[in-house]
Order: sequence, then structure tokens, then C-alpha cells
Amino acid sequence: MLKVENLTKAFGPNVAVDAASISVETPTMIGIIGRSGAGKSTLLRMLNRLTQETSGRIVFEGTDIGALKGNDKRRWQSECAMIFQQFNLVPRLDVVSNVMYGTLNRRSTLATMFNLFPNEDIHRAIDILDRLGIAEHAAKRAEALSGGQQQRVAIARALMQDPKIILADEPIASLDPMNAQVVMQSLRQIHEEDGRMVIANLHTLDTARRYCDRVIGMRDGRIVFDGTPAQLTTGVARDIYGADASFSEAATSTEIETLDRTAKEAAALELA
Repeated sequence: MLKVENLTKAFGPNVAVDAASISVETPTMIGIIGRSGAGKSTLLRMLNRLTQETSGRIVFEGTDIGALKGNDKRRWQSECAMIFQQFNLVPRLDVVSNVMYGTLNRRSTLATMFNLFPNEDIHRAIDILDRLGIAEHAAKRAEALSGGQQQRVAIARALMQDPKIILADEPIASLDPMNAQVVMQSLRQIHEEDGRMVIANLHTLDTARRYCDRVIGMRDGRIVFDGTPAQLTTGVARDIYGADASFSEAATSTEIETLDRTAKEAAALELA
């Protein structure tokens, strides 16, 4: 399905991603972990063709992605949707318009200039927002929403593209624990219900263990671990993060405990 073969990206003398190879046979939810600067974001940007690889190949369902140009490249970027840490919404536009911007790759220039959307697309956008629990905010400006709600709008925009793969670059890094849980549960639900591949860059070990079927660890641009969450031991964490991995692991465990407690408190308030 997806094969990444010796993918490398160099910026001058600095190698951001060094001969990364990944094989994915079926739609899977994959978490990529590692320190800042490990090459996680560069890897995702190469998969989406936002960044051109220096060498290596990306093959999806038999197609050499690195060779695509023009309309074929834009079609791939629609099939391989990207979600960013900072949401990348248009703050002054209403939520539903932001979601429908996921259809830009298949709309005419004139329609884009005048924000002319077919009724079918409008209804579909609202249905997606409803699925993500934020349909009541459809008419609000994006800037009026909380960070967690804005990230769900960004997920809805990605779903408007009807992608085969969703790439999420640190989707919860700027969110509080409660909103982080909601966003990760949304991505997990999309994977399970739609059968879409989801690849997410994540900071914390526990988030990867909790939501992903497979975890890839990167260090200094190289893949140093590729396995199941159960195989992500403290020793492996030290290989990925370095000597102080045990401290990082303890911190993330505390974060998850806080997240669970916050979720239970919220549920109790709803029942009261």
C-alpha cells in the first residue's frame, strides 16, 4: 500500500531525514515519536510532497509519488491530507467555509475567488462537523473557537478531501489535556470507522501507546524503532530519546493521568 524506501532529505550539510524506510500493507494508525528536530515533520512533509526529497522513493499503491507533477501532484496532496499543529485556518472566515476549503483542489479558480460552493458540499461539510461534535459552530468565525475546536475544524477540512491518508503533524502539541484527548479520539475514530490510514507525529510515549497500532521512533533523522506499542519499553524509549528517556516517560504518564481525571470530571458534570 505505502512504501517509503531510503527516503532522505538534506538541507545543505545537515541531514534532516536519513535513509528512512517504512512499509505499510493495510490502513493503520501510526504514531511517529522522537525529540524535536528528530526529522518527524520533514518526513511527513515529504510524504505530502510539501518538501521534495533529496533521494529515495515514496510509492503508494504502485505509484511513484516523488515523480508526480502538476495536477497529478495536487491530486495526491488531496488524497494525502495534512493537519498542522497551528490549524492553518482562515481566522475571519466562518467554520463551514474553512471546512469546504478542503475541496479547493477540485474547484475552478473563479469559484474559489467568489467562495461559490455547491449545496451538496455545504451539506457534506456540516455532516462532517456534526460527526466531530462541532456542527453548532458552523456559522461562527474560526477565530471564535477554542484551540481544540479549531483543530477539529482542521480535521473536518481534511475529511472534505476524502483522503486515503491523513497526516497529522503534532496535532495536539498546543492543546490542553482534555482537548488533546478529544482530538486523538477523533483521529482514532476516523481510522477505525473509515478505514483510513492515519500517521501522526506525537511528542509523548503514552499518547502513541494509547491511540496507535504501530509506533515509529526517530532520532537524529533515522528510524531507530518500528514496532507495536507493547514493544515500546523503557529501554527502547532511551534509544529514541536519549539517556533521560525515563524522565520523559514519567512526565507523559502523569499527563495521561491528568487527562483521564479531567475527562471523568467533565463526564460527571454532564451527568449532574
